[in-house]
Amino acid sequence: MDNKNLRNQFYRESGKELFEKRLHAKIQIKKFNDTEPKSFKERQLLIKNLLKTKSNRFFIEAPFYCDYGFNISIDDNFFANYNCTLLDSAPITIGKNVLFGPHVSLFTSTHAIHPEDRAKGWQCSKSITIADNVWLGGHVIVNPGVNIGENSIIGSGSVVTKDIPANVIAAGNPCKIIRNITEADRLEIKESTNF
Repeated sequence: MDNKNLRNQFYRESGKELFEKRLHAKIQIKKFNDTEPKSFKERQLLIKNLLKTKSNRFFIEAPFYCDYGFNISIDDNFFANYNCTLLDSAPITIGKNVLFGPHVSLFTSTHAIHPEDRAKGWQCSKSITIADNVWLGGHVIVNPGVNIGENSIIGSGSVVTKDIPANVIAAGNPCKIIRNITEADRLEIKESTNF
């Protein structure tokens, strides 16, 4: 496989090898999405074999979509709600304790700017990194090449076009920092076994 798509160079995705890898992922994703909800072990094995992860401690709600799967690395305690879409032509790295609301989309692919180049199928891909303890609200879109720092929260409906630092709340289109997360944000909860 020509790894230009992993090195931020322009390439065409129409080659046979990439097509076959995407087809393999689509077959596995269809099996995952069609599995009975109560078949937890089967669903977990299907998705674990598709993604690049050593963790058994994560949960992805169906339906889920991706291009290849093998470019997606997730760590412990990851949760993705319904309709998560990860277009992984370049690596997507997701840290520990990360939460995705419904309809979160991460796009590593981008196309040529000039219309003639774009019509010829030229595109490039840029990696995305989501650090530990990040929460992406529902309908968040993360664009190619973006890194989101640890502990940060991205508000629902945001379009993240640039890196977001650690320990902030950010939202909007384009996504902008609203404020820092501080000790004042801690909840004062007494642990209880009563619900």
